[in-house]
Amino acid sequence: MEKVIIAGTGCAGLTAAIYTARASLNPLVLEGREPGGQLTTTTMVENFPGFPDGIDGPQLIMNMHRQAEKFGAKFRYAEVLDFEARNGHYRLKVDDEWVESESVIIASGASAKWLGLENEPRLKGHGLTSCATCDGAFYRNVPVCVIGGGDTAAEEAVFLTRFASEVFLIHRRDTLRATKIMADRALSHPKIKPIWNTIVTRYIADQKGEIEAVEIQNVETKKTSRLEVNCVFVAIGHSPNTAPFRGKIEMDPNGYLIQKQGTRTNLAGVFAAGDVADPVYKQAVTAAGQGCAAAMEAERYLSEREH
Repeated sequence: MEKVIIAGTGCAGLTAAIYTARASLNPLVLEGREPGGQLTTTTMVENFPGFPDGIDGPQLIMNMHRQAEKFGAKFRYAEVLDFEARNGHYRLKVDDEWVESESVIIASGASAKWLGLENEPRLKGHGLTSCATCDGAFYRNVPVCVIGGGDTAAEEAVFLTRFASEVFLIHRRDTLRATKIMADRALSHPKIKPIWNTIVTRYIADQKGEIEAVEIQNVETKKTSRLEVNCVFVAIGHSPNTAPFRGKIEMDPNGYLIQKQGTRTNLAGVFAAGDVADPVYKQAVTAAGQGCAAAMEAERYLSEREH
């Protein structure tokens, strides 16, 4: 019987691991199918406090991993496949066995939706990203494009006007799905140029492996053309990694875990931290803060349980 099991090793999960390990709770941390989370696909992080010159995303994750191990966290490469409550504790099915714990911190994150084009995994972090806030500042005075038509795409496009020379907003329909206020804000900006009824069919990289253009196709005429851009921001949504918990823990209609009184869920002793419960901010620093809060609340829960 573990004291605490942490599902996920992004900023939220690793921060929770550091705090629970320092509290002598000897957490078991499950790495999941995407160890390190979305930061492992980011080449440079410039907005995480304490690194004035920035830090490589995978290096930041590695540092946090080592820090948690230093204090006694145990790590296991395993994906949570199922979850159930049983007699005042919880069981998680990992691989082909069940592990049990008095408390659980779910920090399994959310995965960005991608187009599924050739070379997509290789180009992530090399001119292909899903986070304008994270990477927009690297593309000053150059043309970029945003793919999508919802609020996220409109917000990303407006944000990118601070840096890029032009922002092409590519959408497969002839109107945005975004709310009117966000759509109006994006379409009225002089730097944003919508490209309607169009999809991206290919990423084009230069000799260094960095994106230099995309091939686009009009869905009505089927005509293809080349659009010169230095970065592609895919903004077609995220999917929270909550499949094993569906029907067992309260979620919103999009599958994000619902937090009550801090990071608590509707189940006593089960806490949610980071992108798995955050459809709004989705930042490394906010995830780390929630990981800290979840760890402190888990420690308090276990202490009260003992007494």
